[in-house]
Amino acid sequence: MLNRPEDDDLDDEVRGTVEISARLLYGLIHQRWIVTSRGLAKMLEKYKKADFGRCPRVLCHSQPLLPCGLTDLPYEKPVKLYCPRCEDLYSPKSSRHGSIDGAYFGSTFPHMFLMVYPHMIPTKASPDVGPASSPYGTGPLPGNTAGAPGGGNGGAAANSGRNAAVGSTNVSTAAAAAKADRYIPKVFGFKVNEIAKLQRWQGAVRDRQITRLEALERGDS
Repeated sequence: MLNRPEDDDLDDEVRGTVEISARLLYGLIHQRWIVTSRGLAKMLEKYKKADFGRCPRVLCHSQPLLPCGLTDLPYEKPVKLYCPRCEDLYSPKSSRHGSIDGAYFGSTFPHMFLMVYPHMIPTKASPDVGPASSPYGTGPLPGNTAGAPGGGNGGAAANSGRNAAVGSTNVSTAAAAAKADRYIPKVFGFKVNEIAKLQRWQGAVRDRQITRLEALERGDS
């Protein structure tokens, strides 16, 4: 790393090992540097320009993303992109970026960034999107028309259609949902307090949704 004259005498195998170790060292230094005051300020500039991409979800309104590692240990998980609005993770579109080790950004960075710059935390709903302009408003979910005017047996027909669709495959949607891992934001290994409280509520809602899916798969009315 010091470009000493004797480095030219290294054989290819040793040189390759040195380059891999140097790349790893640089990545881990980068992980530490981006959570310093200067590093956070530099990342803020990139975040404002959406250099890391934008959330693909429509209701996130092109929210800029932040790079995030699932672990602080190298050679385990590639880098992901965290959306502060929907609080979900996405894979980079570019295979070149998707091959970057997630440890080079670490699991702390996006949440430390939002704690240092709280004014950059987006609202969960756009000001021009409310119940009146929502696709479903405050009424029943699509297909659940039993209580809607003129619904008649529409709810039963929709339920039978859903049951037929569920029965046409061998994959259990409820089982797949129960096995899905949830992303838990952490700062230096500790859960973020406000997000942890919210996730307890989200976990209860998720459990109720899984129970509903199981009932649909059994054909319960």
